[in-house]
Amino acid sequence: MYKQMTSRKKILNGVNRIVVKIGTAAINRRDGGLDHAFMDAIASQISRLHDQGKQVILVSSGAIGIGIDVLHLDRRPREIPVRQAAAAAGQSILMQEWSRAFAKYHLDVAQILLTYEPFSNRLTYLNLRNSISTLLGYGIIPVINENDSTCVHEIEATFGDNDKLSAMVASGIEADILIMLSDVDGLYDKNPKRNHDARLLDIVERITPEIESYGGSPTNMKGVGGMRTKIEAAKICYMSGCYMVIANSGIDDVILRILDGETIGTLFLADQEVHKNRIRWIILAKSSGVVVVDSGARDAITSKRGLLPSGIIDVTGDFDRGDIIELRCEGEVFAKGITDYTSAELKKIKGKHTDMIADILGYKNYNHVVRRENIGLL
Repeated sequence: MYKQMTSRKKILNGVNRIVVKIGTAAINRRDGGLDHAFMDAIASQISRLHDQGKQVILVSSGAIGIGIDVLHLDRRPREIPVRQAAAAAGQSILMQEWSRAFAKYHLDVAQILLTYEPFSNRLTYLNLRNSISTLLGYGIIPVINENDSTCVHEIEATFGDNDKLSAMVASGIEADILIMLSDVDGLYDKNPKRNHDARLLDIVERITPEIESYGGSPTNMKGVGGMRTKIEAAKICYMSGCYMVIANSGIDDVILRILDGETIGTLFLADQEVHKNRIRWIILAKSSGVVVVDSGARDAITSKRGLLPSGIIDVTGDFDRGDIIELRCEGEVFAKGITDYTSAELKKIKGKHTDMIADILGYKNYNHVVRRENIGLL
């Protein structure tokens, strides 16, 4: 299909729901302050898209960078409590400035702070989708950031300067495109700072091991995303049927020009056989345990059948019914699913025939411990 399309304009024709991700290096000046002219330019472009009837969600980094100045720190702190304090101090200023920038175009903004948890619990995941859709319906611009000040994990270890977060938001709300703005021009086949012959990739049709090998370390100490997390984000977008572009934030009218089909940055194409939203949620959700299966069970699962207890070799982790678990075979995680049995129950019935479940446990939920409709293949 894509080989018949000779221009980005054709590929991106009809894009309506857009996620724009602003990286730390794009929004913070070198001295640590906010780049107000840049924020005004982003608000201007989004307002023009809004006037065209398009829906835009903004994922904005920068709170910790601002907080470093507020707390008068001379470097980016490594201590989690200090980083959380910097995030808390900087987030309110960040939202004030976005509110100021959009107010020039008579647009209101709404703050949404997220951790990984809403993406792991089905009910909160659906509530998040509904909340964002409702805001868009009222013509409000959602501004999303990771909730660094309360995150129990190491800040940025999960989302990588909001790279993964923006992709998960794009997947959850079924966006048409994610535009990542940073201080890089796109994905190169080599590190352009070390190799003069490095080639900027125009289009990536699929994330192959070779493409993954192009991922590097962060380009700027103020940012934490790097190219590796952007490629991981592209993988999420690919399976969600969502295009993704990595582009340099310093280009004038970069968002509008990308959507108009100009060859700017690197365009990652989307899978045309998109997983249902429920399956995407299963794949992206945080797992609570691991079930190791034999090759026969793996073959059955990849052939779109469920998991029987007879195929289970080992169970690790402490999980309940309805939790997300990883399915592993020969050291490789090949699927994730929603379990209908607890870890304690599975340890008792692993390797047993289905007919023995009721005798061992005194009851039986289902013949399959993970039903086929609750499995997402990786």
